[in-house]
Amino acid sequence: MNDIGISTRKPDPVARARALGPAIAAVVDEIERIQAFPEPLLTKLHESRLFRLLLPRSVSGEQVEPWVYLAAIEEIARHDGSLGWNMFVANSSALIAPFIPLETARQIYSDPRGLISWGPPNQHKAVAAPGGYRITGEWHFSSGYRQANWIGAHAHVVEPDGSLRLNRHGRPTIRTLLMPKDKTTPIHDWNTLGMRGTASEGYACKDVFVPEEFSGTREDPSLRRDTGPLYAFTMQGLYAVGVSAVALGIARAMLDAFIELALEKAPRNLGRLADSPVVQSDVARREAAIGSARAFLVEILKEVWEGADDVEPIGSAERVRVRLGCTQAIHVAEKTADWVYKAAGTSAIFLGTPFERRFRDIHTLSQQIQSRDAHFEAVGRVMFNGDPDNTFMG
Repeated sequence: MNDIGISTRKPDPVARARALGPAIAAVVDEIERIQAFPEPLLTKLHESRLFRLLLPRSVSGEQVEPWVYLAAIEEIARHDGSLGWNMFVANSSALIAPFIPLETARQIYSDPRGLISWGPPNQHKAVAAPGGYRITGEWHFSSGYRQANWIGAHAHVVEPDGSLRLNRHGRPTIRTLLMPKDKTTPIHDWNTLGMRGTASEGYACKDVFVPEEFSGTREDPSLRRDTGPLYAFTMQGLYAVGVSAVALGIARAMLDAFIELALEKAPRNLGRLADSPVVQSDVARREAAIGSARAFLVEILKEVWEGADDVEPIGSAERVRVRLGCTQAIHVAEKTADWVYKAAGTSAIFLGTPFERRFRDIHTLSQQIQSRDAHFEAVGRVMFNGDPDNTFMG
């Protein structure tokens, strides 16, 4: 498996992620309880630079290949889904860097602990003002808000004449406004079944002025400042890669834990699970399924990377392939987790087992937009009808 990064200044990102395993495993219960990443783990995470895998080299980032990114986040998620999730979200937020002025990006990321967090777009509007924008509103599902020191607000832009600013496709543009965290107020509303450690809570801001240079739009890859195949991928596509990595990591950990359990567990009046032909067959099928889904996604990412232009964004055919590979990986991971939970019997229902938290985490992940069944429909529609307007953004 060629999961080697392009950074020569540090060890391979996957090796860095693997080295953090014992430190993460030691505090997984605390992460869920306090909904934060305790010290000294948080400092180790920043020192590992794994929050900066997708950050451009122009801002001293790692700028690794997508399949390397997939493997590194997957490795973290094997130990804790919440940490894997917030790590991929921090990397996804760093993808704004090629779309804002270089000096702005350097100001944010010159701090070794500089991180951006934001909630998904909603119907809020920013009002264009001399030199920037004024924004009021609240956003939710801001994974990593507690670790971040910069916060983003996505909004449509209202021009001085009252009209909405349009993008090159003739639709209202969504602009991202970046502000110091102290300009916002947290909304503590993250009381969920799983992924509790992400603390994906909300935040609000009131009449905050954001200078033009601290804003940009992520919706059009052709507007980026940094060149190279990584940034030819859409942000939505790379976001889906991150979700896939977390799902695969959680499912991988659950399947490994079941194999270890099966070597010891003998249900009442039965032999060891590991000696059951049914269990043996099912484990082999689950291994093949999750391995095939991962390999399919890695193959897609490598082929799209090889064909990507340094400047032009990837086309709709490539975006469709990335979406298909990610959706398949997420769904196979969820099915793997479901099988493990059922096969482990009562061993899976108790707090502190290798199964119950991961089961809750993956089923919280499965409710996220990247996990929708509708993605298969969207991909199939383009496969049959094409994308004549080139509007499928992944």
